[in-house]
Amino acid sequence: MQEHFKIATRGSLLALWQARYIRSKLLAINPKLTIDLVTIKTRGDMIQNQPLSKIGGKGLFVKEIEEALLDGRADLAVHSIKDVPMVLPEGFLLGCVPKREVACDCFLSHKYASLSALPKGAKVGTSSLRRKAQLLAARPDLVVENLRGNVDTRLRKLQEGQFEAIILASAALKRLELSAPYMQDLDVEQFLPAVGQGALGIECLAKAYDVLVLLAELEDRDTRVCVEAERAMLRGLNGSCDVPIAAKATLINADKLRLDGLVADLDGRNIVRKEVFGDPSDAEDLGLALAKDLLASGAQEILAKLALA
Repeated sequence: MQEHFKIATRGSLLALWQARYIRSKLLAINPKLTIDLVTIKTRGDMIQNQPLSKIGGKGLFVKEIEEALLDGRADLAVHSIKDVPMVLPEGFLLGCVPKREVACDCFLSHKYASLSALPKGAKVGTSSLRRKAQLLAARPDLVVENLRGNVDTRLRKLQEGQFEAIILASAALKRLELSAPYMQDLDVEQFLPAVGQGALGIECLAKAYDVLVLLAELEDRDTRVCVEAERAMLRGLNGSCDVPIAAKATLINADKLRLDGLVADLDGRNIVRKEVFGDPSDAEDLGLALAKDLLASGAQEILAKLALA
């Protein structure tokens, strides 16, 4: 059994926290292991002045890391699931999906206590078209502007007064123990998160037997089921970060899974939202069924218009 492993990770504070967290969990299982971190700079990290939707999508955070797995510089990679493309290249797989952190988004401000408290015309920062669409659906009087950068960079821009408020993933804030004077978790019933938000995915080569054996100890079945349902919906929509798409799967009990999904236009004026219920063992089929329902209920027209934009 292999005892020395290398984890590929991006260099942001959040990515390093996630990689170190997984390393600590693996060492707790087997203290005899040696596990090194290998920091990889991705194209997504290098281009910070443009929206992701304009430069190739979230796959830009993964490609160079997968190259490191292929050429042996790393044995496994820790990703935020929401950054992982809906279809992995041949020969790769998500060897482990650990227990999920909270999936919701968080409102942050230095002046205003909540989203509803923002004045008309307030400037809100986010890099997500999904967040932008749902923000404008709730508050069409707001000015939503692009905000790229790592979590700490975004918080610094908020502190400097470049924005009245910003929206970030609550999981990132909890993991890094970061905050702002005013914070409000946004209810997922009104503000659906990104597919896989709050969950980590450990990627490796499909042939990496020793890695897969090691990772099996960290697998969380409930999180895997929910993530599979959400990602199947995204795949059924052929979705990307060019389109405001959101989803959240919830296990109600051992034999019932709820999956909510949403497709919106860019200004939030036209939103299609649906839900399905079913057996957790049918998670992938439920995701595909929800995608089909969304398309038939108007999402097809939204997607077609956005493709022409």
